[in-house]
Amino acid sequence: MKKVIALLLALTAVFALFGCTPKTDINAKSEGVMTYAQYVDAKIDDEVVIEGYIQAKQSWWENKAVLYLADGDGAYLAYNAACTEDEYNNNLTIGTKVQVKGFKTEYHGEVEVAEGATVKVVENGGKYIAKATDVTALLGKDELINKMNQFVAFKGMTVEASKDADGNDAAFLYNWNGTGSEGNDLYFKVSVNGQTYTFTVESYLCGKDTDVYKAVQALKIGDKIDLEGFLYWYDGVNPHITSVKAA
Repeated sequence: MKKVIALLLALTAVFALFGCTPKTDINAKSEGVMTYAQYVDAKIDDEVVIEGYIQAKQSWWENKAVLYLADGDGAYLAYNAACTEDEYNNNLTIGTKVQVKGFKTEYHGEVEVAEGATVKVVENGGKYIAKATDVTALLGKDELINKMNQFVAFKGMTVEASKDADGNDAAFLYNWNGTGSEGNDLYFKVSVNGQTYTFTVESYLCGKDTDVYKAVQALKIGDKIDLEGFLYWYDGVNPHITSVKAA
């Protein structure tokens, strides 16, 4: 009987321990750091200080990194933030919370933290990777821009024909005009509800050896597909796709 009581007490202690483990507040900010709403309200060229969790690392080159970040309220793109290759490979890992300080800028409609921003890991920030938000119903609507840079999903899309450099129908193009080759960005058209959109596989984010790159190369006109990616903007919606699956 004593052994049973001891075991019950031990289990109670374990449950109590895990029950009291604090959850990470993904919207918590360090002193002097903007909320997502404050970042949105900041004017172009204003200095901004943000914190978010790394969702994707698009590239590193000459001590500069392109990072997609998110918290529970929204998402950010840090373009060519300053960091060493060692920091990029070992410290700036997916899911890690970082603080970015720089200036808000806009490029062809894409709002981002401008080149030259500083980036540092937030100690004890926990980990967070966002789930894809289905924005299919927002395509063609003004509200879609409010999801800029978020990890999103598009469901039940139909692959439409693009015209290659010779004027022939193609399910995808290397580069926007079809003049590239394997290893370049992939461009492809998809439609839903009678409207057609151009989506991209950014080669610096998902290179030619990735599953998504190969999946787009295998597309056929008329295929029904579901997609996930980051809601980049370039003179309109231009998602950087990271996953393609049959619908």
